[in-house]
Amino acid sequence: MIKRSLVASLSLSAAALVGMAVSEWYVGEAMIPTRGDRPTLGFGSTFHEDGRPVRLGERTDPVRALVTLQAHVSKDEAAFQRSLPGASLTQGEYDLYMDFVYQYGTGAWSGSSMRRRVLAQDYRGACDALLLWRKQAGRDCSLPQNWGPQGCKGVWTRQLERHAKCLAEQEG
Repeated sequence: MIKRSLVASLSLSAAALVGMAVSEWYVGEAMIPTRGDRPTLGFGSTFHEDGRPVRLGERTDPVRALVTLQAHVSKDEAAFQRSLPGASLTQGEYDLYMDFVYQYGTGAWSGSSMRRRVLAQDYRGACDALLLWRKQAGRDCSLPQNWGPQGCKGVWTRQLERHAKCLAEQEG
């Protein structure tokens, strides 16, 4: 039997936070990871804790980057929980949707079919809706022609990984 809990009673697991850091990689100096993306610093941060956007040339260290990651996730987590009043998820679902929110933002999550499907208790449909998020800067990242050095294959790979984890959660 699948054990779901009210979203309001869950929080991001430590394993998921580490997974986010691993997925995002660490960069000590701000860079643009893929063509058309925003400058990124630390573990995928595009904004500082105070809300200022990251600018090219800025630097950080691994400890500061983890602090920034946690601060960003905490802010996103509060918005995520507010977006799912009365909804229930497994811990694994919660973690993978929070990973999505960290990558795409709370605005993308709030308007997504994933959110609507979770609220409707269509958990399999919510998993499948992850695969709709395959574009970056107008490119379809599921297409091999967009996988070059400045391509976006990683965007698609990450969605496939989330989808597989989500489906595994449906099996209990």
